[in-house]
Amino acid sequence: MCARNISQDILILQMHSAHWHINGKYEEKSNLMFWAKEIKIKLGILLQKPDSVGDLVIPYNEKPEKPAKTQKTSLDEALQWRDSLDKLLQNNYGLASFKSFLKSEFSEENLEFWIACEDYKKIKSPAKMAEKAKQIYEEFIQTEAPKEVNIDHFTKDITMKNLVEPSLSSFDMAQKRIHALMEKDSLPRFVRSEFYQELIK
Repeated sequence: MCARNISQDILILQMHSAHWHINGKYEEKSNLMFWAKEIKIKLGILLQKPDSVGDLVIPYNEKPEKPAKTQKTSLDEALQWRDSLDKLLQNNYGLASFKSFLKSEFSEENLEFWIACEDYKKIKSPAKMAEKAKQIYEEFIQTEAPKEVNIDHFTKDITMKNLVEPSLSSFDMAQKRIHALMEKDSLPRFVRSEFYQELIK
């Protein structure tokens, strides 16, 4: 990859940020548009390689398979999911059941974002990390994204700033917000659903 003075660009971005703070006026929409543009520019630079970028794309399964009967979890484990989203997400059968339920409600984007973030944190290659970060941003974060998740503007702004230089923690704040949302809203609905009631019979 050609050498580029990215540090100088980041310093310029920081100067812009300081200027907004000094003025005491902050237009949220303009700020988001600014960072969206910067993210696309920075990610574009990171991804400029002589080889095809298509080889770096990490496939993302859009159609989760329904859990097989042989994979069914124990009753004790299933009962624990009522009070712990983490235990549900850590169980393969529970995760598949939860995803099937959310898909039936057309509200699976939050869980898919959470899964994408988990996959993102396992990436070692900087080039693949940049590609995955771009994919997650365009699919879940940017305004009017195909599967835009419901995060507050402050969290979105911080996430976008983190993506100027992608790291393993770039999506941490957004992922925590979505986890809290699923725990408060999606999990109780799942526990009351026929999906779950069938599991604990």
